[in-house]
Amino acid sequence: MVVFPKAKINIGLRIMEKRPDGFHNIETFFYPVDLADALEFVVRKDNRRGDSLKVTGVMEEGDPEKNLVMKAVKLMRQSFDFPGIRIHLHKNIPVGAGLGGGSSDAAGILKALNKYFGFGLNSEELRSFAGRIGSDAPFFIDSTPSFAEGVGNILSEFPLDLSRYHIVILYPDTNISTAEAYAGCVPCPTGLSLRQLLELPVSEWRGRVVNDFELNIFRSYPNVGRLKMALYEAGALYASMSGSGSAVYGIFEEEPEMPQELARYRLNTGDML
Repeated sequence: MVVFPKAKINIGLRIMEKRPDGFHNIETFFYPVDLADALEFVVRKDNRRGDSLKVTGVMEEGDPEKNLVMKAVKLMRQSFDFPGIRIHLHKNIPVGAGLGGGSSDAAGILKALNKYFGFGLNSEELRSFAGRIGSDAPFFIDSTPSFAEGVGNILSEFPLDLSRYHIVILYPDTNISTAEAYAGCVPCPTGLSLRQLLELPVSEWRGRVVNDFELNIFRSYPNVGRLKMALYEAGALYASMSGSGSAVYGIFEEEPEMPQELARYRLNTGDML
């Protein structure tokens, strides 16, 4: 069975407060984009119970036991009995880019296992499983535009449609961990809420709809900040870093002709593979 877990971008990200458990409450808007990984699994023909994972694409394989896909499979095995599987994950979504690739892959395998083996879990139950893997993983069960609160796991509908715009994502080949991003941030819950700001026209978001991670990340990684400004210079109505970075995106009225110096960083959001 093959599925294509999509990436997301964050439109605005406000760090509201640090929680007693050490995590942070945030406000953000998750928006799915057509950049996707490819995830395939087959049942082992030798009837062995073990699971295996092969990773190709823009990510070194690393330790399979630390991959969120394998974590998701182990989580499902705590509740369901199913044969051993062999998994192939082809990565198009860069790691450490703030695009949610790992969480999307984990949600993708949860949905695929549920469908293939007929576990009968509904979306709410799948989101409960996903929430045990990562704070943003529940979003990827349905991958519909959602306002997110809490640690990113409390989702609600919000009437924001960007389908008439063109979204360009640039990746500066820089891996930024979420822990590193949070280490340099100070909660700042004042001013208009993100919900209020997102009701403004896209052309009025610049300087208002902010990502609280940017100030610290741009100091440590000035190349990321330069790419954001380059998107504005290329005509973006709005540009921002996604999540904790390092990818940045621009929202354009029309499909832009990107300068050569930017084109080499562009991710192909129109292609599944």
